[in-house]
Amino acid sequence: MTATSPLPDSAPRVRIRVHRLVLYTVLVVITGLFVGPFGWLILSGLKTPAELAASPVHWLPTDFQWHNFADAFHLIDFLGYARNSLIIALIYATLVTLSSAWVGFGFARLDAPGKKTLFGILIGSMMLPQMITLLPTYLIFAKLGMVDTYWPWVLWGLAAAPYLVFLFRQFFAGLPRELEEAAIVDGCGYGTIFWRIFLPQSWPVLSASFVIAFTWSWGDYIAPQLLLSTDRSTLAVAVMTTYVTSAGTPVANLQAAASVMYVVPILLIFLIAQRGFVAGMSTTGLK
Repeated sequence: MTATSPLPDSAPRVRIRVHRLVLYTVLVVITGLFVGPFGWLILSGLKTPAELAASPVHWLPTDFQWHNFADAFHLIDFLGYARNSLIIALIYATLVTLSSAWVGFGFARLDAPGKKTLFGILIGSMMLPQMITLLPTYLIFAKLGMVDTYWPWVLWGLAAAPYLVFLFRQFFAGLPRELEEAAIVDGCGYGTIFWRIFLPQSWPVLSASFVIAFTWSWGDYIAPQLLLSTDRSTLAVAVMTTYVTSAGTPVANLQAAASVMYVVPILLIFLIAQRGFVAGMSTTGLK
């Protein structure tokens, strides 16, 4: 008997399987890099202080300290700080999403001298570190009597955000010109065109922008620490500053447990809005 030769199309199939195996392996590694720190944070929240300070590192707790989460929740006004964070994040995310949409609409659909230069300056401003503007911003708000209030987040929201403006500009620039021309023929102004035609069409970008802005505000530590008193401060500041011993030493296991509870709302928001988030990011390609 003679050996049968492999089918002509077997080699491409083998290559496809190898490519898929390599792709899945890379995806698993990348997923591990992203999920690993959060898993380590959960494990840290289940350990004792001695296990966290032990050398060599104890990867798994000897006895899972589930009470650390209850202790972290009750030792501070967790819900009060979370409420403050939620109020600030909702105010900022809502206002900055709408204002960025309006500015992006202007850059995409209106013509004016110097528009490209202004847009270039706007994009360039994204490269400025926050620390550069921190002191001038604080001095301005102090002069206006807005320290220890939520007004700074209102003004920041009304001022739009360069990255979100870029997202909306790219999306609005891709919409058919006929929509705008038909509305103008019907007697609509650009304000009506924006609110009744363009904004309803942009729900994927609205969803993505809201999630991004909410995450920015929820995770911000510097601005609340600088501008707000302890009673009005946010959960991010409370988690980093209040879990300490009488000597001022951080209680790492309680900080880790509180950090897990602090991150969960963001994960839930992303899971709920992930379809709109992914659609919004995929419909704002470069033009």
